[in-house]
Amino acid sequence: MSFVREKLSTKFFLFLVIAFLLIHVPLLGNYAKVINTLIHESGHALIALLGGNVERISLFMNSEGATYSNQSTWIGSFFTSIAGYTFASFMAFLSFLLIGKKKQTLLIDILLVFIFLNLIFWVRNPYGIFWLCSFAVAFLFLLIKGSQAVRDHLLLLIASILLVDSIQSAYEILYLSVIQPYGAGDAANLAQLTVIFPAPVWGMFFFLQSLWFCYFALKRGYYKLRS
Repeated sequence: MSFVREKLSTKFFLFLVIAFLLIHVPLLGNYAKVINTLIHESGHALIALLGGNVERISLFMNSEGATYSNQSTWIGSFFTSIAGYTFASFMAFLSFLLIGKKKQTLLIDILLVFIFLNLIFWVRNPYGIFWLCSFAVAFLFLLIKGSQAVRDHLLLLIASILLVDSIQSAYEILYLSVIQPYGAGDAANLAQLTVIFPAPVWGMFFFLQSLWFCYFALKRGYYKLRS
């Protein structure tokens, strides 16, 4: 039993290392990171729908993304701006939680819902459509033709990419909020909305919440996998 647990813990951290290395590979890394961008922008869009409307979402080759929405209230704009990084971190946590609970099928369903929701309603730029279609085809092919082991390893890799990139992107916005506060994306938007809290405060918030969700992802995923 101790050997099995040691093997599982080794595999768990191996996938985190693989995810970290993968997202830094030229071209392929940006392609892989778009899964986190998709979740990030979907977080903006879902909250925006509560008090406004979503015009479109763009997913770019450099792994960046943009959500274009209209909000009629200050609070709608506030929660829409805050939703991207927090939703991405939450989804990383949820992915490990579901894997730890052996509910891989539910995780598959959630990922496919995000892909097809964006493809049908929001994403219209050429690369975004290419990414959604290519990822969906490859994802479904591996799930249908691959073995149980292939499916489980694929989902663990996706969860690891979500976790690693949610932390890295949150750190990047923190760094950008310090050296270029007016160009710090969501942190800059929140600084304009709140006035008294500058961009670095929101950059720090995004980074700390990513670490908080990371801790619980490790706790719920890693220890469940070991049990």
